[in-house]
Amino acid sequence: MSGIETVEKDSTPSNNSSRPPFKYLIVIEPLGFLYGSAGKFLSPENLVGRSGSSFPPTAAALSGLFAAYYRGDEKYLKNLQLAGPFWAWSENPQNFYVPTPFNCLVKNLALKHLLTWYKDSGQTEGQWLPSVVDKFDKGTWIAIQHWEKIAFTQQEESQNIPVATPPWKYTPHLHPRLKEDERRVNEDLERGSLFLENAVQLNPDACLVYLSNTKLKDDWYRFGGEGHMVDVKCVDLSEIVQDLLKQPVGKSFALITPAVWGSNRLSKREPVFLEKGNKQKYEQENPESNEKKVWSLEGLITERPIPFRYRLGNHHNYQTDDSQSISNEHNQRKEAPKLLSRGRYAVPAGTVYIIEESIEKSWQEWDDKWFPQEGPSLKRWGCGLALPLPSVFGCSLLPCSCSISYSSQTTSEN
Repeated sequence: MSGIETVEKDSTPSNNSSRPPFKYLIVIEPLGFLYGSAGKFLSPENLVGRSGSSFPPTAAALSGLFAAYYRGDEKYLKNLQLAGPFWAWSENPQNFYVPTPFNCLVKNLALKHLLTWYKDSGQTEGQWLPSVVDKFDKGTWIAIQHWEKIAFTQQEESQNIPVATPPWKYTPHLHPRLKEDERRVNEDLERGSLFLENAVQLNPDACLVYLSNTKLKDDWYRFGGEGHMVDVKCVDLSEIVQDLLKQPVGKSFALITPAVWGSNRLSKREPVFLEKGNKQKYEQENPESNEKKVWSLEGLITERPIPFRYRLGNHHNYQTDDSQSISNEHNQRKEAPKLLSRGRYAVPAGTVYIIEESIEKSWQEWDDKWFPQEGPSLKRWGCGLALPLPSVFGCSLLPCSCSISYSSQTTSEN
């Protein structure tokens, strides 16, 4: 979630959780390379690598595409709700892939262990079992149709759940640095006119997938880094997935999108009640010291946070149908640059939460006050989209011969 995205500015978000539920899949197929992020300038130490790479584009980038298509019309954008990114095979986009929960330990594309949470009555802390010491695969995905197997299966059945790796690869190559106002190589730079571009090539049989509650016209659009062309299709979301997204998350759940919690000043691992618009609070020296947490955290499996940032647009430079053409790119380059949002840290997708009191609401019903806001509320982009994961609870605390265990609220490097 570290890409710099372009979204609308000053859009009016709804002040509650009354946005319409997800009803559509936005299916994106690239026409060639999809995303290229500029790495550091060339030097003997940086001739290879993927410095600054970010893929896939976040839901914030897709939000900017909606804002451009609807030209800032609040009738369509006020209650816009998106989530992603996910991916799927083009022949069956309804069975898209989501990040594997971190309690699922995968090795050689096989699910080897399913960590469960054990806590005896009378104890203040629990632990994750079985305790294992090994290196496991990172960045794996599971199909959404297998979520129920993950959510309700036990250890002996978990090895039958298939796991996949993302269908894209980075293709670094030399790229000329262009002038800001015209498509000519900038030869005046002291550091040279070439840089290492981190283009990404998606498998031709795969596509990117996002959830949406608003329809988008099927067409070709410029999307992601450097405005590469993509083919966008909008299809109805299957009722099976809609029903899954409407389930209350309960006492244990996993994130399938990164989550930014906390205020605009501090990023946290869990949401807090944000008093938006309370000037007296934020005039204090340490306004976050008295913040109340939304839920009481009992157990957690996560990894290191990831950076999150985007660009804010404005109402004066929405692209029209004609301005998306190549002939009008010269005028677009002369427009004022977008405002860059605050840099935050996001809890990565796959994080597993166990809380003391059950949340009898689906993620779509969570209050907007739980989510930071700079321009639109971050809930608009599917921040921290969560699905129930009741299988993480064990029946009782079992003896284990391993010497290392996961303790409550501990960061786990899978």
